[in-house]
Amino acid sequence: MRVEVRDVRFGYGASGPEVLHGVSLAAESGTLHGVIGPNGSGKSTLLRVIGGVAGPSSGSVSLDGQDIGGLSPRQAAQVVAAVGAAEAVIFPFTVEETVLMGRSPHLRFLASETALDVAKAREAMERTGVAHLAERRITSLSSGERQRVLIARALAQEPRVLLLDEPTAHLDVNFQVEIMELVQALAHESGITTIAVLHDLNLAGRYCDRITMLSSGQVAACGVPSEVLTEEHLLDVYGVRAIVGRRPELDRPAVFVISGSPRHGRRRASGGRDECAERAGHEECSDGCRPGKPDRHCGGGVSSGVDDIE
Repeated sequence: MRVEVRDVRFGYGASGPEVLHGVSLAAESGTLHGVIGPNGSGKSTLLRVIGGVAGPSSGSVSLDGQDIGGLSPRQAAQVVAAVGAAEAVIFPFTVEETVLMGRSPHLRFLASETALDVAKAREAMERTGVAHLAERRITSLSSGERQRVLIARALAQEPRVLLLDEPTAHLDVNFQVEIMELVQALAHESGITTIAVLHDLNLAGRYCDRITMLSSGQVAACGVPSEVLTEEHLLDVYGVRAIVGRRPELDRPAVFVISGSPRHGRRRASGGRDECAERAGHEECSDGCRPGKPDRHCGGGVSSGVDDIE
């Protein structure tokens, strides 16, 4: 399912500040699209707008050409599933009970789960490697196991679009790699359009097919990882001096931070709204930016010291 965000603006409240300023991007079926940027750049807000949780003040979000605003919450939940950042787990449900909650959009009002629902939940647990934990209380699991369970719950919805808000936050390095390998496999092997907000630039560069970099609510850069993770973009947006190398065996960029700049971000992205809005959906820009050319105005490793850059 193609997800297209076109010229989206969003602010909290009628008199609140605008958080997103004309953001455009497109994510294709079977791809992992990363969203990166400093704190406060609008990453999580963009994910909420894409999921239909928050409606844009202007612009549109479409799923295979259908505006998500035209779907009921139940219809949207049958297509789009989301896993929030550091979701609190309070109640001691079993893993299987937790994953079964993902079947809610497919149940009739006050109806109980059927054998089909249980089968779908168990299939999701198998795909995420938590089937052996089915009877365990989710509150007793490690952070990495718990994250896998939450992803399994999302998969039980049978979504065509999966939204992940910092899926590796607060995880040890081994669990970060496990989660990103799982997410990448779900996108590539299951054809799920996956959009993930990530704070670790090297994880984004290693696993994403395309990346959109936000700065102050605008698109600062977009494209394949090597087009986005450049020394110039990192200085402009994050305010850090870095060396961007390449791991030949992976053909992926690797970021090594040298020092921070006195100013956090040399300059704000500008001009992104008009150019992105014009390009998104055009033949020369089927995924939101011009192929083969780095473009700081539009919108796919081993941790190396930039995992705290958000």
